[in-house]
Amino acid sequence: MRFMDRNRLALGSLVRAPLRTAMMLLATAIGVAAVVTLTALGEAARLYVTDEFRSLGTHLLVVIPGRNETTGGGPPMVAGASPRDLTLDDARALVRSASIERIAPVIVGEATASVGSLQRTVQVMGTTADFRTIRGWRMAGGEFLPNVDLERETPVCVVGALIGSELYRGESPVGQWLRVGDRRCRVTGVLAPQGTSVMVDADQLVLMPVAMAQALFNAPGLFRILVQARDRDAMAGAIRYVTATLRDRHRGTEDFTIITQDAVLQTFDGILGTLTRALAGIAAVSLAVAGVLIMNVMLVAVSQRTQEIGLLKALGARRSQVIGLFLYEAFYLALFGALAGLAIAAVVLAILAQLYPDFRFMPPVWAVAGAVLLATGCGMLFGILPARRAARLDPVAALARR
Repeated sequence: MRFMDRNRLALGSLVRAPLRTAMMLLATAIGVAAVVTLTALGEAARLYVTDEFRSLGTHLLVVIPGRNETTGGGPPMVAGASPRDLTLDDARALVRSASIERIAPVIVGEATASVGSLQRTVQVMGTTADFRTIRGWRMAGGEFLPNVDLERETPVCVVGALIGSELYRGESPVGQWLRVGDRRCRVTGVLAPQGTSVMVDADQLVLMPVAMAQALFNAPGLFRILVQARDRDAMAGAIRYVTATLRDRHRGTEDFTIITQDAVLQTFDGILGTLTRALAGIAAVSLAVAGVLIMNVMLVAVSQRTQEIGLLKALGARRSQVIGLFLYEAFYLALFGALAGLAIAAVVLAILAQLYPDFRFMPPVWAVAGAVLLATGCGMLFGILPARRAARLDPVAALARR
C-alpha cells in the first residue's frame, strides 16, 4: 500500500462519517483553544504588569521607610506611619553621588480640592520638578512644578486631566487658583491624559511642591524617595551609596528598604510566567480527554468497518499497513482539530483585544507549538488501541461481519 493510498483511504473514511469526525474534531479543537487562550491570558497579565513597572522610569531605585521584615508585611502606605521617617534632608543627601542623576521625594495623601462651588476629593502628591522626568509624564498645557529648593512652600500645583476638566468646566486651568484643603495654589500646568500606572491615577491627581504637601498634611516624613541612576552600569554604585548614606544618617540603623525596578520586574515575571505554565498544564488535560474520545469513537468505528478491514486484509494488506491506516486517521483528526482550535483561539483573542485594549493577548510560541504537538501526539497515542484491534481481525470473519 503506497503512501498516497494510505492518505486517500484515511481522509476518505473521515469524509464518509461527518458526524463522527465532527465530534472528534470539536473535542480536540476545544482543548487546543483552551491551551492557547489561557496561556495568552497569562502572558497578557505578565506583559501588562511588567509594562506598568517599566513606566515608573528607567534605572530606578525606590527607597521606602521601614524594613519589610520588621514591619509585619509590606511597607507602610501612609505618610509618617513608619517607625522612622525618611526626610527631605535624607533626599537632599542622595544627590551627591556621581552614580545618581536625579531624585524625587514623594509624599501622598488625600484632600478636598475646590474651585468656587465645585469640589471633589483628590489624591495629592507632593514632589519636585524631577518627578516628571523620572516618570516620563507628558504635559497637556502649561508647565510642571518649578525647580525650587526642597524646603520652599511655593503655592503652585499641577492638575491631572480629569481634575482640570471637572473643576474648571471647559476653561483652561493654567493660571487659575485651586484650593486644596486649607491651602490655595495657582495652577501652572495640566497633565496630558496618562491613565493609571502602578495604582496611581494621574488623571485624578494634584501635584504640588513636596514642602507644601508636608505642611498641608502636617507630615514631615516622606512616602517614598525615587532615585534615578545615571545608567544601568551605575545601578550597583547607586545602591551602595544610598544604603551607606541613609544608614549613616540614621545612626547606623538600616531602617529603610531599597527596591530596584529590575528586581520587581524579575519577581513578577517569574510569578506570572509560572502561572502561565500552570494554566497551560491545566488546559492540556482537555487534550488528553480529546484523545480518549478519539480512541472510543475509533473503537466503535472498527466494529462498523469490519468488512472494509476484511477486504483490505484479503487483498494482501499486512498487519502493519492496517495499523498505519488507522494511525493516519487519528493523526489527521488530531491535526485538523488542532488547526480548528487555533482558529477558535484567534477569534476569541481578537474579541478580547477589542474589549480590553490595554492588554496584549499574544500566546507564547511554546504554547501554540506545544498544543499542536500534544494534540497530535495524544491522537496517535490513543489511536493505537483501535488500530491494533483492527489489525487482529480475521479477514474471512471480517468479510462475513462475524
